[in-house]
Amino acid sequence: MANLTKDSYTIFWLAGENSGDLHSSIVMKSLNSGIPGVRHLGIGGPRMQAEGLLPLFPFAPFNVMGFVEVAGHLGFFWKVERQLKKFFQEEKPDLAILVDYPGFNLRIAKMADDLHIPVLFYICPQFWAWKHNRVYKLKENVRQVACILPFEKELLEMHNVSATYVGHPIAEEIKFELDRESFAHFYGINAKKQWLGFLPGSRDNEVKRLLPTFLEAAKILDRNRFEILISKASTVSHSLFMSICESSGLSRIHIIDGYRYEMMKFADYLVSTSGTATLEAAYIGTPLTICYKAAPLSYLIGRNLVRIKRIGLPNIVLDKDLLPELIQQECNSVNIVRTILETVDNPDKIAVTKKELSRLKTLLGERKTSLEMLNLVKKMLETYA
Repeated sequence: MANLTKDSYTIFWLAGENSGDLHSSIVMKSLNSGIPGVRHLGIGGPRMQAEGLLPLFPFAPFNVMGFVEVAGHLGFFWKVERQLKKFFQEEKPDLAILVDYPGFNLRIAKMADDLHIPVLFYICPQFWAWKHNRVYKLKENVRQVACILPFEKELLEMHNVSATYVGHPIAEEIKFELDRESFAHFYGINAKKQWLGFLPGSRDNEVKRLLPTFLEAAKILDRNRFEILISKASTVSHSLFMSICESSGLSRIHIIDGYRYEMMKFADYLVSTSGTATLEAAYIGTPLTICYKAAPLSYLIGRNLVRIKRIGLPNIVLDKDLLPELIQQECNSVNIVRTILETVDNPDKIAVTKKELSRLKTLLGERKTSLEMLNLVKKMLETYA
């Protein structure tokens, strides 16, 4: 265990997305109890701010994705870079923890390293999937990478990047407050029917692209057999979400605006946009279809850069084509319904899928991320601060 010598430490954080805000808040809670006098400054969302982060910028403008979407915000990002350089020069934090968000965070890593501020990159950029040159930027500007997928440490060490596997934070984040009966009662769901859950994403642009397709799929499904549950993230515009639902003309759907993990657990099958939600659902053990739709130009650019044949994190971690993936034009209502029925009508397929998903749960839950990160941060503060 590291022995810390200073009375107080200042940590700079940069988490630009909702998932990063959640993953970081769990770590911050651990640091607050394990490192007396620690101060947190930087960029993060409401969960990080609840753990004591003093925000230097509003969080919302950072939460964009896609080549085209990010291009529209370049002026904002340049302004942030200039102000952060001044902040680093004046404040000299003891450590910079940069969370995922590699397009911007790798630039900030270089800036911090040039000013002799040690950098811990938490949640490794997916260089193994695309933009392989990012591994060289990690090697040049980052003292330590904290990986949350088990195969990443070995890949980084092959490139002489110092890396630690800290486990996946979802193992600590996923908690259930209601049983199936209470959940059904709370949302007025028929407990005797089969439940199909749809997760259209946590950003407005994801919801615009995927929710209408999900609702079209729901129209095709037998409503005497299935209850339709649609998850609404708190970060999505309420008016946008409701207007899409209302314009579909679909009645008897249940909008789940809380208890998301319960929905994942109690649904017989899920349909989710690609990203962290797919890993959460897989960790919980519910079979699902993984959907991906980007702006056409973003997709064309990305398709030429991607090095792997799978897009869903559960399939990548397990290294097999377990869960169906529907990408771009393939992501349509007919295909979504087909993938749902191919599984829910096949008990053997359900059993095989759940068995494989239990293997994924074991892989991701073997370490406690908050404790691993506390030890890693203490070690870095002892070494560099």
